[in-house]
Amino acid sequence: MKKKYLFALTLAFVLKALPAKAVCPVCLVAAGAGLGLSEYLGIDDSIAGLWIGGLLIGLSAWTITYFNKKNWLKNYSAWRDPLIIIVYYLMVIWPLYSQGFIGNPFNRLYGVDKLALGITVGSIFFALAAWSYELMKKKNGGHAHFPFEKVVLPISTLVILSVIFYFLSR
Repeated sequence: MKKKYLFALTLAFVLKALPAKAVCPVCLVAAGAGLGLSEYLGIDDSIAGLWIGGLLIGLSAWTITYFNKKNWLKNYSAWRDPLIIIVYYLMVIWPLYSQGFIGNPFNRLYGVDKLALGITVGSIFFALAAWSYELMKKKNGGHAHFPFEKVVLPISTLVILSVIFYFLSR
């Protein structure tokens, strides 16, 4: 009975129509799936870090948008938004560091920790891709150039970076 209730609740939550967000839910799911797939396939930590960085930026943007929609601490967004981002990064980086995934002297790419490098580069480029989508949409009269452009830009950026990091880490 519990499984049926949990399944129905999950299905209702997933099928609920959501308004457009700063970063779309499909994009976050794709980034999370890419991360899980990379761990399963034994892909290099620098590549996994790219997807972690993208996921963190997406979650941060999503949370900030949600807070704005609910008018939570909107007058304090100057410190609220950076605090949200810092908290998300600390919730991910601190456990990785304390468990030895970040800071391992044998897990480096050109002298830089692979996971930290991947998280940094993935965060920067995911944010740039999301920002460039908004800019391109604005220049196109508020419309996307093609269906799912909001998903394609950030995810294709992470895929291209993953290929580049694959060849760099060989």
